[in-house]
Amino acid sequence: MTEKSAFAPAAGPQAATVVSTPEQAITAGETSIPTQGENMPAYHARPKDAEGALPIVIVVQEIFGVHEHIRDICRRLALEGYLAVAPELYFRQGDPNEYSDIPTLFSNLVTKVPDAQVLADLDHVANWAARNGGDPHRLLMTGFCWGGRISWLYAAHNPQLKAAVAWYGKLVGEKTLNSPKHPVDIATDLNAPVLGLYGAEDTGIPQDTVETMRQALRAANAKAEIVVYPEAGHAFNADYRPSYHEESAKDGWQRMLGWFRQYGAKKS
Repeated sequence: MTEKSAFAPAAGPQAATVVSTPEQAITAGETSIPTQGENMPAYHARPKDAEGALPIVIVVQEIFGVHEHIRDICRRLALEGYLAVAPELYFRQGDPNEYSDIPTLFSNLVTKVPDAQVLADLDHVANWAARNGGDPHRLLMTGFCWGGRISWLYAAHNPQLKAAVAWYGKLVGEKTLNSPKHPVDIATDLNAPVLGLYGAEDTGIPQDTVETMRQALRAANAKAEIVVYPEAGHAFNADYRPSYHEESAKDGWQRMLGWFRQYGAKKS
């Protein structure tokens, strides 16, 4: 794969701030995961010389799919001692690399992927990880943009999940057949602690919706926290895009690692 095609075309021109993680200390590559009668492509990474079962982090893609940024997130997590797995959750409906702009990608592909299908596929990812060197008792998740929303939903779906970190995932929205519930609707059903990381300058996720979610979590007495970065917009962790806000991204990364350590990365 050439450097140009490593990132989804709809993501726009690559920024100079792109982070690339060296692979000397990790093992990483493509795999396929049996799910619902089909084989789902996925990328995985783990520390090279690890002994024993590793804590698992399922990494849930942005709308752009499992392109180079998401693969690098897996590699970064592997350096921290995790088995990280990023499944291609759109694989039945299409390939995000075939779209050159976000509105068309969203309307022609993203909206056609049912939440129920995604949640079931993620259960199979968790099972695959447990059979391939991961510790099922230390199951964690993080997701970005589209995957941030899914991370909230999965925390209400799988009682085995120990913790989740949702980066700028939408909290409210129109209810459709494919997306019958949004994070604000499942605040009372969370099985795992969720850390939400958001940008105050995010025009797609207005602050009033963040406040609505905070109130829902408070009313549910849910173990969750939302952090809003005052100078960050949407996709502030996307180092390959102009939206990248380094200070917020680095702080969010450390908060994520801390959240994982606090709620599930350590052996009980």
